[in-house]
Amino acid sequence: MMAAPKPAPTAMAGATAKAEALVSRRQPAGRKSQQRVKEILQAGRDVFSEKGYERATTAEIAQRLGISEATVFSYFRGKRELCARVIGDWYDEIIDAIETGLPRDGSVRQQFAFIVRMHLRLMLVNGTDLCALVLSEGCARHHELSEALTDLQRRYTAPLMRVLAHGQETGQIRADMPLRLLRSMVFGPMEHVLWDATLANRRTDIEATADSLIDVLWAALQPPDTALAALVQFRHEVGEASRRLEQAEAAHKAASA
Repeated sequence: MMAAPKPAPTAMAGATAKAEALVSRRQPAGRKSQQRVKEILQAGRDVFSEKGYERATTAEIAQRLGISEATVFSYFRGKRELCARVIGDWYDEIIDAIETGLPRDGSVRQQFAFIVRMHLRLMLVNGTDLCALVLSEGCARHHELSEALTDLQRRYTAPLMRVLAHGQETGQIRADMPLRLLRSMVFGPMEHVLWDATLANRRTDIEATADSLIDVLWAALQPPDTALAALVQFRHEVGEASRRLEQAEAAHKAASA
């Protein structure tokens, strides 16, 4: 049988490939080169955080390290790639913190609350300047970083999407709306909080704000029949507790044998 012809690459596929190329991790050979890349990335994070993308220059990044601009270009093709890598590494740090700390045995609501709280903490405690960079540059139309930022944000929202999908499957989250709209419903209010705290420079009580957001958003995510949803969640929590009890009893018997 003749193989079916391969479909022509779409514009979306081309854009995704371009974005992935921007944040690709080229591994330099040698420990000295790896250390140099680490230093350039740290200096890049400082400069981009302080000045934003447009006013930051690779010349200043090189100057802070006491190296030539040509040395920076020997590791990164230009300012766009360097900035995308800086933001990508920061996103990786946040994703790792969320994935590592996510309460796997917790209820859907507990996992949802953890993601919302960690999102605000990680963005506002140590990453305020980078957060401002991502918000301002990500909203600019036809920006040369927009494709890379879109891909990074898709990876960043993946843990929440998995929690929402599980919530829909178990009846704890409304299933009458697609996941992409639920994602926007969650991240939209959080983005407004970040705008106020970073670009508008308003002081924010992170924990109190997180508590309020969790309560409001969780109520909006509930199925229309809230009484039934509460019973479904209770059943799920009882099932999870029973499973953990069985595991503990089995481990105790094995240790006693």
